[in-house]
Amino acid sequence: MAGGKNIKKNFLAVQHENAAAGNYAAIDLGTNSCRLVIATPTPTSFHVVETFSKITRLGEGIINDNELSKAAMRRTVTALKVCRGVMDEYAPIVKSRFVATAACRRAKNCSEFVALVKKETGIDLEIISSKEESRLAVVGCVPLLNRNIKRMLVFDIGGGSTEISLARITDSGKVFIEGFVSLPYGVVTISEAFPKQDMTKLAYTTIMERTQTLLTEFDEKFGVYEGIKNQEIQVMGTSGTVTVLGAVHLNLPRYNRSAVDGISISGPDITRVINKIKNIGDEGRRKHPCIGPSKSDLTIAGCAIIESLLTFWPISEITVADRGIREGILLDMMHHQRQQGRHRRQRNIYQRHRRYDKKTLKPKKI
Repeated sequence: MAGGKNIKKNFLAVQHENAAAGNYAAIDLGTNSCRLVIATPTPTSFHVVETFSKITRLGEGIINDNELSKAAMRRTVTALKVCRGVMDEYAPIVKSRFVATAACRRAKNCSEFVALVKKETGIDLEIISSKEESRLAVVGCVPLLNRNIKRMLVFDIGGGSTEISLARITDSGKVFIEGFVSLPYGVVTISEAFPKQDMTKLAYTTIMERTQTLLTEFDEKFGVYEGIKNQEIQVMGTSGTVTVLGAVHLNLPRYNRSAVDGISISGPDITRVINKIKNIGDEGRRKHPCIGPSKSDLTIAGCAIIESLLTFWPISEITVADRGIREGILLDMMHHQRQQGRHRRQRNIYQRHRRYDKKTLKPKKI
């Protein structure tokens, strides 16, 4: 009889472990694109099972009236329906989180869009703050941090905003956000503000000057310049522009995530690649296998932001991260699930070490 109980307990324990190691899903709905990743946990990170990415330009035209257009909402809902179908293929999903960023934060008709998404796809979108967006990007990039460095500066150039975060990794491995600054523009809003095919030198310079003005207080408060100069801070970039720079730097015939993710590019090489991208013009960018028509205008806008960082801080190299918010969500959820598992096991151990007083029938510790 006792043996049968043990078998049952072991069976339930195995079921729980299998559930904890099941599929997790994360969606990052930005101003420019919709990204889904499904993954299973590993002892130190996770294994990607499936991904989906689609440029939807949800925030197209939002700088005019702070509203999401009907066409942009339809494009995005269509992409989210694909995400729903992919997730159904990999059901059951242990845990999931679906977030939306700058475009939805800014849009006056955001609630209408969220309700439409729920009705058409069953997906509950969570509109996150710029602070939470920064934190998730940092968490997603932590695996690329050099073990000998405890501080990291992560810049995430989105479609509608740009988040720059300074983080410290504690001795126990926890991520502590020292500070962040959110620039109120990204590659989509910049490209719409300066709609010419080839951005003028004046427009490019204007973006650089505004970016550096917005960084001044952040830099002075947290001593970023000195930290980078003394090589105490590792600089990481996560965005479509940064990964494009990585691909162009490597002269890839087509984009390859495994080749780009995690590489480090020196400051002079980044400047060289940016100049190359500017010099080939709009037509050259459209024909480039790692840029293409959909990213031609966005890439040059992103280059203006990156070049402003390079001239504002003494950056010797940038680590390219083809990861960010989605990966941060996954690592967050998996860590939380492991913590719950540990607490559950600790409670079980505690219960096994309890005894009941025969006279009072009250439990006592031994």
